[in-house]
Amino acid sequence: MSSMTNKDSYGHVRGESLFVDDINVKEGTLHALVFDSPSAHGKIKSIDYSEAEKLDGVERIFTYAAIPGENQIGGIIPDEPLFAEQEVHFMGQPIALIVAKTLAIAKKAKKIIKIEIDESPVVTTAKEAFNKGLFINAPRKFELDVVEKGFQESEYVFEGETFTNGQEHLYLETQASYAFPLEDGNIKIISSTQGPTSVQSIAAKVLNLPMHRIEVEVIRLGGAFGGKEDQATPWAVMTALAVYHLKKGVKLILERHDDMRMTGKRHPYESTFKIGLNKDLKILAYEVDYYQNSGAACDLSPAIAERTLFHATNSYFVKNAKLTVHSCKTNLPPNTAFRGFGGPQGMFVIESAIVKAAKELNIPVRKIQEANLLQENDEFPYGQIAKQVEIGKTWNEVKSQFDISKKEKEIQEFNTKNHSVKKGLSLMPITFGISFTNTPMNHARALVHIYQDGSVGISTGAVEMGQSVNTKMLQIAAMSFGLTPDKVKIETTNTTRIANMSPTAASATADLNGKALLNACDNLKERMSEVIAEKLAVNKLDKISYQDNFIFVNGTKSKLSWEELILTTFLKRISLSEHAHYATPEIHFDKTKEKGHPFAYHVYGTALTTVTVDCIRGTYEFDAVQIVHDFGKSMNKGIDMGQVEGALVQGMGWMTMEEISYDEKGRLLSNSLSGYKVPDIFSVPKEINVIPLETDGNEMAILKSKAVGEPPLMYGIGAYFAIQNAMLAFNPSYKIKFDAPMTPEKVLMGLYENDLK
Repeated sequence: MSSMTNKDSYGHVRGESLFVDDINVKEGTLHALVFDSPSAHGKIKSIDYSEAEKLDGVERIFTYAAIPGENQIGGIIPDEPLFAEQEVHFMGQPIALIVAKTLAIAKKAKKIIKIEIDESPVVTTAKEAFNKGLFINAPRKFELDVVEKGFQESEYVFEGETFTNGQEHLYLETQASYAFPLEDGNIKIISSTQGPTSVQSIAAKVLNLPMHRIEVEVIRLGGAFGGKEDQATPWAVMTALAVYHLKKGVKLILERHDDMRMTGKRHPYESTFKIGLNKDLKILAYEVDYYQNSGAACDLSPAIAERTLFHATNSYFVKNAKLTVHSCKTNLPPNTAFRGFGGPQGMFVIESAIVKAAKELNIPVRKIQEANLLQENDEFPYGQIAKQVEIGKTWNEVKSQFDISKKEKEIQEFNTKNHSVKKGLSLMPITFGISFTNTPMNHARALVHIYQDGSVGISTGAVEMGQSVNTKMLQIAAMSFGLTPDKVKIETTNTTRIANMSPTAASATADLNGKALLNACDNLKERMSEVIAEKLAVNKLDKISYQDNFIFVNGTKSKLSWEELILTTFLKRISLSEHAHYATPEIHFDKTKEKGHPFAYHVYGTALTTVTVDCIRGTYEFDAVQIVHDFGKSMNKGIDMGQVEGALVQGMGWMTMEEISYDEKGRLLSNSLSGYKVPDIFSVPKEINVIPLETDGNEMAILKSKAVGEPPLMYGIGAYFAIQNAMLAFNPSYKIKFDAPMTPEKVLMGLYENDLK
């Protein structure tokens, strides 16, 4: 079973897999287009829809006045209207929804809407917002012991500033929704969302309906990376609002430029740090202020800020820490979840602080990294005690497998012999906690039907978005019942079958939904054990197992086939359906004390990145990224390896080439694929070598197979520092920067910064 391939591969390759835009729509379905704000901040003086409404084929233009319930889509904090009322707070903010017989008519109508806005000052950076006292909420702070005392005891103290830019999700399938009426005033929404229950609950609130009147279904997503956790909701709710009034199907698919312009990104962070070390290079004190650019509304910013704090010390034990995050309100689209969920931003700062200290002390960075790696029973700043710590093992495996000392000598020799081309390397350890940091979200349910013929249908709250979670769910059911995969069907994710689901996020989806599914399968097998005992005249306490479509007793194959067992069970009127629940045990967190045990377990790993920089052009090529990663006991190595490779390259893109740019008016400048660069086949590492760490796994992970979605993205941070090490080899007086991404333009300027002065 561990070699099971992605169940969607066949359909994807043949173009047969269904997404929202592929669904056969009902007759009379209408098309929607959003009319949005052309200004980033101001009061609406007037809007004239009259000419647009007269246009032949325009059914209706919906504004906040058409909302029967609350004009509010904010989840954590109710600070985001579905449609702007008197004010606008970011360029691209929805003001109205044009519904027409065709998309072309809707586009024509949009062009003739007249709007006047009384412009207000625009704030685009976190520091500017901080200085003006503009915040989403109160700051959050984690403290461990007394940081002032730590600095007093430190032999060396260094300070600095960092910046990490945002990142465009650039999912292949843009934001999309198709809604249509059912009987009795019910509405069905087919949405490209990571959070079906969020769409359901907010649509119900906006429409002033109970949740059971709204059905949300997700077939699969064409990518998400966090960008469809909260930000798929408004588009789905808009279509539902139109259906509520028009009683016809309504479809809304954002075009690429609109999607890039109107949706939030990974949060940019500006940060200041102070780090103190003793003579043995132990970190005695670490203090950081993070300034998170939240955008114009809360979205998920407080939760993302919280995870920044949880991962602020990365893979290191820090004796005294003081970590504060400020969620700053700006006039940009509300920034949102992105793979890593604030963790990468926190990790970049401590890696920068360590690099700063190492360069000032003129010692290898890895000396400080290695001296401070987490040990068993160390305490994180949030109070959790580190258990089953594997970071030291991954670090030592990288050192031995890839002979770091030899590599450093080879690079030094290469750099001595070559003037215009230089090499550099870096080591990047990662430690990433697995669970939703909001404890009540760590639960899931699964529904299993075994049909009379022995075929099986399973429903969970997991949303397939390219990470192959459906394959893992199928694998769990097939393995549990001893069946071939073709006998198991994965149903769509639907709120009528699985209620109150947590979003597919936080790398916790396979664990939560997989364990719920396993519970359902086990409950069914327990129920069927009585039938087996009677049919085979064996003791119920005998070891019964399911393999190769037959029942085995004490390891021996019996004459009882799966199909015969199911038919017998059915004829005895024993239920062949099970709806099971799972909630992660042990985890807890007290936000009044900022202490607790928020994570079920941690994922560990270490990456070695080597790069070659062309010092004439400022361009670079990554020679190799070599990783030792803690998969636990991987249940599907092919899928897990693919996740590591994909996350790594996405993290490298964030650190090296993906540069979000807004002008002073809040207008997105990197608004097309000609102006916003993502890694392609020519920019990925020439070699990616991933070695699984030999480990016993963790019982809290599904089948001891650890989560793999988010943690590997942080390996990409190593690319940033490897490039700068190569730059230093060319220009020893170059002042190392902590301003990501490290684009070729920045490299070129840095290589010759003294000459440019």
